[in-house]
Amino acid sequence: MTTMTERATPIEAPPTFEDLLRTVEQMHTPDGFKAELIRGKIVVSPWSKLRYYRPMRALRGQLEPHAPDGHVTDIAPFLFRFPSAGRAYGPDLFVADESAFEAEGRHADGAALALVAEFTSVSTKDADWNEKLDVYGLLVPVYLVVDMQGSEITCFSDPSAHGYRSRTTVTFGEELRVPEPFGCVLDTSGF
Repeated sequence: MTTMTERATPIEAPPTFEDLLRTVEQMHTPDGFKAELIRGKIVVSPWSKLRYYRPMRALRGQLEPHAPDGHVTDIAPFLFRFPSAGRAYGPDLFVADESAFEAEGRHADGAALALVAEFTSVSTKDADWNEKLDVYGLLVPVYLVVDMQGSEITCFSDPSAHGYRSRTTVTFGEELRVPEPFGCVLDTSGF
């Protein structure tokens, strides 16, 4: 008769949100790439294509004068964290309370965001329309999805515990009303 002894094998716990954030912080992504936490995984993707620069700049220029006091409008590569959702995103364009950048560390608080704009690409379209929409829809007052493949821009607003309550879509070339805290109309002809 053979006797076998079983040894307990410890099961390693999955990494926490903070563990993943630390990993992203320590990563050396290649130039032109960004790392985000999407669906609980670290996803590395390229920054936007060169042809996206003009629409990003046009959007930034139109939003900046209407940004709430004390907010900055930028396309700089910063990661905003959403701990309750276990996510951290690097939006293509953001309007955020300037005080968010006074903190130590490398990840700004997602609660500081007044607006986020994502410019879709083939590789990011699904996350922009689904994953990010669900997370931003709980907290961020305005979310713009600039659909570069469909030549449309959609404005989501009025966040709630169940996501955004309002949605407006226009084709590039049409005007798009952006609600408060911006209260402006965007000219999308340059997109």
